Amino acid sequence: MRASLTSMVVVMSALFGAGAVRAEIVSAGPNGFNLRHTAETPNVAPPVIWAALADIAKWWDPDHTYSGDARNLSLEPNVRGCFCERLSLYAGIEHGTVVYAQPAKTLRINGALGPLQEFGVTGAMTWQIEPAAGGSRITFTYNVGGFADRPLADWAPIVDEVLGGQLQRLARYVTVGNPAPPKSENKPESSKPEPPKQ
Repeated sequence: MRASLTSMVVVMSALFGAGAVRAEIVSAGPNGFNLRHTAETPNVAPPVIWAALADIAKWWDPDHTYSGDARNLSLEPNVRGCFCERLSLYAGIEHGTVVYAQPAKTLRINGALGPLQEFGVTGAMTWQIEPAAGGSRITFTYNVGGFADRPLADWAPIVDEVLGGQLQRLARYVTVGNPAPPKSENKPESSKPEPPKQ
């Protein structure tokens, strides 16, 4: 009985506590910002996280792509590898370039993501993976600097929300096999119940 109870607790924590994420805008100013997110992934070894990073099309939110389809994303986890998006036969986007790769430990990509691409900014996105508590801890940072259409501090909360969501999706993907939030997390709240129809 005790063994089955322990198994049930592990499964429930994987389903509902998978990848508990802590987020923080470390600093933000007119010419830059620093973001940090951390996710715990119980019972998932660092090499599994590394492999999932490279399989970005399976967990990245399609709402945060130019094509509207995450299957068009690719990430080559080696130096000079491209974090790219295919739009059509000859059209595409380079979101960033891998500048540091240490398998199952660190992946660093340089690039201005999304709408930041059109400004005079650059960003360094780092995925740090380490063993922790029988699983892994993923620490994600994104440091951006340069000049934009408004102070970069104004962009920080927007970028923080989008990238924090990507880390949550990765954590769910590696722990439960599905990056989508559980139904209870993405169900819209209704203000009051519908009256019965006559």
